[in-house]
Amino acid sequence: MIVCSCQHITDRDIHAAVDWMRAADPMTIVTPGKVYRALGKSADCGGCMSLFLSTLRSNPHTQVPMQLRGLRRAATQEER
Repeated sequence: MIVCSCQHITDRDIHAAVDWMRAADPMTIVTPGKVYRALGKSADCGGCMSLFLSTLRSNPHTQVPMQLRGLRRAATQEER
């Protein structure tokens, strides 16, 4: 399915980019910007962003790695 008609990005492209990023670096935080860069593209009009994000979130590899979860909360607790 076409997700971004401006940049010709499909749901398969997004999933392939996420899978590639996670395989290359298991600790990476997957963001839309990183997906665009991995595909050699950039956001244009933004009309697709809600569909882009829902497609991105449907990939199980977009989860934040367990070792990185709660870091903000831990840092703020140490400051007290």
